Amino acid sequence: MHTSRQDSPVAIFGGRSNPALAQKIAESYGTTLGEVTIRDFADGEIYVRYEESIRGADLFVIQSTHPTADNWMELLLMIDAAKRASAERVTAVIPYFGYARQERKDQPRVSIAAKLMANMLTSAGVDRILTMELHAAQIQGFFDVPVDHLYGSTVLVDHVKQFDLDNFVVVAPDVGALPMVRDYAQRLGVNLALIDKRRPRQNEARVMNIIGEVEDRNVIIIDDIVDTAGTLTRAATAIRERGALDIYAACTHGLLSGPAYDRIEASPIEELIITDTIPLKRPSESIEVVSVSNLFAQAIRHIYTDRSVSTLFKTTA
Repeated sequence: MHTSRQDSPVAIFGGRSNPALAQKIAESYGTTLGEVTIRDFADGEIYVRYEESIRGADLFVIQSTHPTADNWMELLLMIDAAKRASAERVTAVIPYFGYARQERKDQPRVSIAAKLMANMLTSAGVDRILTMELHAAQIQGFFDVPVDHLYGSTVLVDHVKQFDLDNFVVVAPDVGALPMVRDYAQRLGVNLALIDKRRPRQNEARVMNIIGEVEDRNVIIIDDIVDTAGTLTRAATAIRERGALDIYAACTHGLLSGPAYDRIEASPIEELIITDTIPLKRPSESIEVVSVSNLFAQAIRHIYTDRSVSTLFKTTA
């Protein structure tokens, strides 16, 4: 027999890591953010208190977990406080899942940090995870609770379709991005190319071999994360040297650390398109931000009403 939680009131709260996105998600859902007090003690400890009753609520806590690690701690405390306040179900809405790039033991004596984060969320009492564009999809298997995994391509493809795509090709900056870029190529109806990066020896610049046709083509480089933008801008330079015309880039998560802004603004990239899973450190004429708020609001509604979340991004029957 099908049961629904709609008898439990929906309650959406936001942490401090990305308040603008939390606000937009609540507005897209058609509600307001719940009132919660979050503050730091003098020694840096974090204090969380819900300022309204959440007993029996279907609770959604919105918090991206990009650095600093305080964003993770704040999320864990919000989950713990919600469970202790007798929320019926707590869903962690994590637009950007920090530590997802440390998802395997690829060297001796290293931590599998993504698994540790999953364990901490479960220990805090989370009932469900809603996230976007995990760096490695298999991280979903680290959890013993349901995980709903959204894709940045759902909103980025719609934005890219505004371009005249007749002369475009999408490019994977490395082999790891190929499955994601193949999906973009299929949905946009364009060809794809691949950059094969090789470092002949330590401290020697990478040799970039481009597999596919980019000469006299407009190009969109696709990736899930742009951090320091080194890989992205080197790829753009290599593509320009091979005769590409206008060069764009589309990445779901814009960490944009260290020299990223300067590198992007000095590169051949006309425009970097990112989502608002992580707030911008500063505006840039070279960066365009598209919002994932409506997609997350729809996903929350589907979870609340016990409907399939995968229908939000299914592209084939």
